[in-house]
Amino acid sequence: MEPRELATAVERHLDEYLEVLAQMVNTDCGTFSPEGVNRIADLCEQAFRARGWEVERRRHEPAEGERRLGDLLIGRLSGAGRGPRVLLIGHMDTVFPDGTATERPFRIEGSRATGPGVDDMKGGLLAGFVAVESLLEWGFRSFGPIVYVCNPDEEIGSPFSKPVIQELAGQADVCFVLEAGRENGNIVSARKGTTDFVIEITGRAAHAGVEPHKGRSAILEAAHRVIALHELNGRWPGVTVNAGVISGGTRSNVVPDRCRVEVDLRAADDATFDAASEEIARVARATSLDGVTATVRALEAHRPMQKTEATARLVSLAQEVARDLGFAVHDQATGGASDANTTAGMGVPTLDGLGPVGGGAHGPDEWLDMDSVVPRVAMLAGLIGRAGEAVH
Repeated sequence: MEPRELATAVERHLDEYLEVLAQMVNTDCGTFSPEGVNRIADLCEQAFRARGWEVERRRHEPAEGERRLGDLLIGRLSGAGRGPRVLLIGHMDTVFPDGTATERPFRIEGSRATGPGVDDMKGGLLAGFVAVESLLEWGFRSFGPIVYVCNPDEEIGSPFSKPVIQELAGQADVCFVLEAGRENGNIVSARKGTTDFVIEITGRAAHAGVEPHKGRSAILEAAHRVIALHELNGRWPGVTVNAGVISGGTRSNVVPDRCRVEVDLRAADDATFDAASEEIARVARATSLDGVTATVRALEAHRPMQKTEATARLVSLAQEVARDLGFAVHDQATGGASDANTTAGMGVPTLDGLGPVGGGAHGPDEWLDMDSVVPRVAMLAGLIGRAGEAVH
């Protein structure tokens, strides 16, 4: 493969890339705005069909008490060769509420594009389509099956998509997750595992002025639990524990009988992830006040994505492709989780952060480096085309 010719093929799609990126960024598509997510799914489905992919679209059917999510898309493309089975993953949802796209629509100033989701991860979502299309136009057909999952719920841990991703990862030889490259241009070879815990504390209500001694404050107990939980920080290398949400009570003159605490755990390896999880559960239940009880439950977890020998080979291949394209790339670990945690946790060699370079995710200043689009998409295309060199 001649990478610079591949970059030229990518560049021919830049205007189309920008046109669709603007449409996506100007669409409100928070995870719990299924209509908006489905408008992104419509654009992705159009891109699949225009390029000859087989498309499967799965509608989310919420269980009782669940909120509806957007549709999940699976694109499949068969090559003419016996190359490795490649799984691509990108997500269509953002964290932003409806109205954000109107408040700060897509804009390009200099070499930066801004707008909700431009970095996380609409720029990377589109990169997958352009990378494969550029390979095809360049004449490369000797790849094996390529499967591309467009996920509607990554920002809440992929509860709908995760079983599908696990099923497809079980049939894959390599996985590329198309989250944006780090601000310094690095790709991602390791991610901390993460899970949330919900602690429900039950006390006894009473009049706070007349007979407070009869009450048992669930909020006071929650304060003790939060202090104890935060003392776990530093016990294991790289482990972080954060009580991020507390809600309880009804009125200021009532001793509160209920309080809920939501806790975030992150850890870089399986051993510390499991040890910290067990300790959080123990600390959460170890109440300090008489007459107060606490229960704790763990929500859906992303296991740690650890850098393995197979991952290191993919990093080396990415560096070789980038070098042939005229730039350098390095890898790093990050504290955030993604669908790469799922595939890597199953033993599938996985690289993440393969989209264009960006930053400011989840915030008002989110940005994408437009100068990085062509070289990064060309690097992704080269990785897809040469993946067999790293996995066989």
